[in-house]
Amino acid sequence: MTYLFLYIVSIVLIWWTYRVGWLEAVKTVVKVIVPSALIILFNIKAGRLLFKSPLVGLVSALPTSIFIFRGSLPLVSYINNWIENKINKYDDSQVVDTDSVSLDD
Repeated sequence: MTYLFLYIVSIVLIWWTYRVGWLEAVKTVVKVIVPSALIILFNIKAGRLLFKSPLVGLVSALPTSIFIFRGSLPLVSYINNWIENKINKYDDSQVVDTDSVSLDD
C-alpha cells in the first residue's frame, strides 16, 4: 500500500512539474513538506505525553497541528524566497533594444 501511495504521489509531482514548471513545483513541495515534517517531529517527541489518553490525544492533535502549521509559515516563506533569489541571481540577462538597418541604405 505504501508503494501505491508513493507511486501516486510521484505521478502527481511529475504532472504538477509539467503543469506549472519546476520552480513552482519545488516551492509547492516545500510548502507541504516543511510543515508536515515539523508536525510529525512534534508528535513523535510529545506523543508519549499527549497520547497516553486517547481523549487527550484527539483533543490536542488538531490545535497543535494548526499551531505548528501557522508557526512554520515564516520558515516556508524564507526557504521559498531563498530558492527564488538563487534562481534570479543566475537569470540576470539584460536585453538590449536595437534597430536593424539594411545594407542597401
